[in-house]
Amino acid sequence: MKLVIFGMGYSAATLVREMRPYPAGSVIGTTRSPQKAEILGKTSIYPRVFPGTDMRPDLEKATHVLITAGPEDGADPVLKHLRPVFEELAGSFKWVGYLSTTGVYGDHQGGWVDETAPLTPATKRGRARVQTEMEWNELYRLKGLPLHIFRLPGIYGPGRGPFAKVRNGTARRIIKEGQVFSRIHVEDIAQALMASMKRPRPGAIYNLCDDDPAPPQDVLTYAAELLGVDLPPAVPFEEAELTPMARSFYAESKRVDNSLMKRELGVKLHYPTYRAGLDALFAAEQAKG
Repeated sequence: MKLVIFGMGYSAATLVREMRPYPAGSVIGTTRSPQKAEILGKTSIYPRVFPGTDMRPDLEKATHVLITAGPEDGADPVLKHLRPVFEELAGSFKWVGYLSTTGVYGDHQGGWVDETAPLTPATKRGRARVQTEMEWNELYRLKGLPLHIFRLPGIYGPGRGPFAKVRNGTARRIIKEGQVFSRIHVEDIAQALMASMKRPRPGAIYNLCDDDPAPPQDVLTYAAELLGVDLPPAVPFEEAELTPMARSFYAESKRVDNSLMKRELGVKLHYPTYRAGLDALFAAEQAKG
């Protein structure tokens, strides 16, 4: 395998860690920051600054490509700079993955959605993701790009859980009647991606999420119980002071079905509920003192 990753962020870094051991030089990761590239260079990942680096030589050697970078100003940065290269090399890859978002489904008032649900995003970010999915799908249909789309909800895991905010008193339980979110532990994202690489099905779309959609205040309540501290204050949604981005998350309520991921990829979730995930994060923190 020769894997090129566009966007060495949280999910991609976890994937690379879970893939070990792998031959030296087999993973190339991009970042927009020269400083981050320098840090990556001290690991087993070969860094590239993108945009800014000619990625064609790396893509010519690649067997697998993962795109985690989101749209910028409504446009996919990888297609913006490299669409002709992907068109030319489409048939040479064994697997291409694109990390999208369950935000493409929009608001379903707490109802269930699967991969066949209509795409009716309620936010500008969601609409940009739908457009980007369509553009990558064009390369699959017209050029034979072995594309796999993965739609992700809220991501949590080591270093990205609710404990810090609950401890320092900045967490708030925003209460909006009927509001539910799906979520997924980052290690379960990694295992699903690896399973797809082993069982490629070009054109596939998968929801990557756990089995337990839940109101956001329930997650904070459970975190506080684990820590043995007072519950964060409850604030009605209408009275909450939220950034425009934070408020936009509450514009959509849905339960995301992960049956296809489990059935087709054989994924058995490490953390099927937020409780299981928080239990593991709390135990890891306790082990570190």
